[in-house]
Amino acid sequence: MTATLMETKVARPSTNTERHERSVQEIIGEGRSAPAGSLGAWGLSLLTALLCWAAFTPLDWGPLGFVCLVPVLLLVRIERPTRWMYTALTLTSFGGWVATLQWMRLGDPSMYPAWLALSAYLAFYLPTFVGLTRVAVHRLRVPMMFAAPVVWTGLELLRAHLMTGFPWYFIGHTQHHWAELIQIADVFGTYGVSFLLVLTSAAIAGLVPPLWMAKLRLLSTDDKRAPERYWVTLMQQRKQVVVCLLLLTATLTYGFVRRGQAAFTAGPRVALIQGNFTTSLKHDPDQWGQIFKIHRYLTGQTVKHQPDLVVWPETMFRYRLFEHAPGMSDEQLEQVHPQIPLASWKDTQVREVLLSLAEEANASSIIGLDAIEASPDSLSHYNSAAFIVPAVGITSRYDKVHRVPFGEYIPLRETLPWIQRLTPFGDDFGIQAGESIKFFDDGEWRYVPLVCFEDTVPHLVRQFVEVSGRKGEPADVLVNLTNDGWFHGSSELDQHLITARFRSIETRTPMVRAVNTGISAIIDGDGLVVEPEVFFDLDGQADGQPRTSMRNPETGKFHKQLNCAIVGAVPLDPRSSLYVRWGDWFASICAACCVALVVAGFTLKPKPLEM
Repeated sequence: MTATLMETKVARPSTNTERHERSVQEIIGEGRSAPAGSLGAWGLSLLTALLCWAAFTPLDWGPLGFVCLVPVLLLVRIERPTRWMYTALTLTSFGGWVATLQWMRLGDPSMYPAWLALSAYLAFYLPTFVGLTRVAVHRLRVPMMFAAPVVWTGLELLRAHLMTGFPWYFIGHTQHHWAELIQIADVFGTYGVSFLLVLTSAAIAGLVPPLWMAKLRLLSTDDKRAPERYWVTLMQQRKQVVVCLLLLTATLTYGFVRRGQAAFTAGPRVALIQGNFTTSLKHDPDQWGQIFKIHRYLTGQTVKHQPDLVVWPETMFRYRLFEHAPGMSDEQLEQVHPQIPLASWKDTQVREVLLSLAEEANASSIIGLDAIEASPDSLSHYNSAAFIVPAVGITSRYDKVHRVPFGEYIPLRETLPWIQRLTPFGDDFGIQAGESIKFFDDGEWRYVPLVCFEDTVPHLVRQFVEVSGRKGEPADVLVNLTNDGWFHGSSELDQHLITARFRSIETRTPMVRAVNTGISAIIDGDGLVVEPEVFFDLDGQADGQPRTSMRNPETGKFHKQLNCAIVGAVPLDPRSSLYVRWGDWFASICAACCVALVVAGFTLKPKPLEM
């Protein structure tokens, strides 16, 4: 009994000492695994925001698209996030988007809240990208070189769909100057180009020496062995470089081959009419007469060049087309909207003027206008494109199906009426969405109308072309009617054109664009802007120094904000497109991986750091 007590007394101090020693080790371990300060994260996040801004218009420094994500990918490499890392990513990304989207404020003072709100929404994509990629790298042990492009591509697809979508400023758009590189869009969509660029950025980030990461204050100073964890062997470095070079070579080879297969044939001669009228939320009726006069005069200047099709921009025929369901009585028309005079429903002047325009040009016409349509129980307002044939008149009308939130409608207004009070718009604000796709058939050619920003939505344009082919009549020409007068000659005009060019590559279908204030253009199936046969510069004629080209010969930039008309033959493209046939299969796989990473982020615990 005494011996047992003595053994017990002797054993207790040993246990306390061991506990004390473990406690000290835990304290040391916690110190070693403490996150680094926030300065490095702020600096790298800011650098990525600046590089992304510079890669797009107005600077348009495309090569930066290969490296702009390298700084934030260093934040993916480190095992433990720095202090304030996600806050830094969100706030600097917000600042970058504010700078990039500054053109939104130009249309009207009431657009400032929308500008800031959209920037705030887009700002969350960068920290989400870093967070999901970190889950893949540190919890699932997926190489960053493959995890990063998969996550980025999946998030781009999400951005193209969520809340009607914002498929602008995809990182792949930065390469619009490199024609051979972007031809893979007819297989993977623009998402394939983005995937390649982010993969390259990830490979470069993986080559950054650990000592540089320490100097950037990304690693805890308490952990003396921290840099050793990030050493990449020479063999691993070579593998990363080889993979990048192989993919880049394969992409360029495909681009050269596909461009070599382009056997363009001359299609319809189109006359694209471009006025120069800046726009506000409050359209000035006093300008309607001048708008009509300028567009009619420009149309007249193209007649001697014998166009097959004349295109006016979105809503540039300012007089509304009133239509109603057959058999509606006068009482029903008055009841639908008492403020609309009964005579407006019976007036045929708009139809007669449109017919007269087509006959004067001796060409079919596609003209953008507002359409008001009444049925016994409703009144609908559409942003439309009317198709007019000489000696016949209006034969068809396409009503825009993809509306711009807070620009053409207020989301959830019926479900949450209080949202209306947060906007500067009245109760009658907004337009209805069109019910179906329409095609304009004119002899041997089929035109696919797209209104406003519809030419920026990849899955929408792909659907239009796919449906046309499924019905046995392949689409010959995409026709975009746009009013970019809201943005006063800013970089929006350039970026809109760049984004539209990718639709022609994806679908291998040429596009013509008639755009108020510019940039009107003919785009071939390779996504290249074709110099027109005729460039009529009305403003230059008045000044005595007419321009003879779409571009400034000194800078190579497109002219903007001028009254002009261009005429040229559309290069028809006989090639087919896997993207039209299969859709967003590639980006959808990436998006599914993002969903899996979200689940893994909530279910898998971070692995403890090795000391």
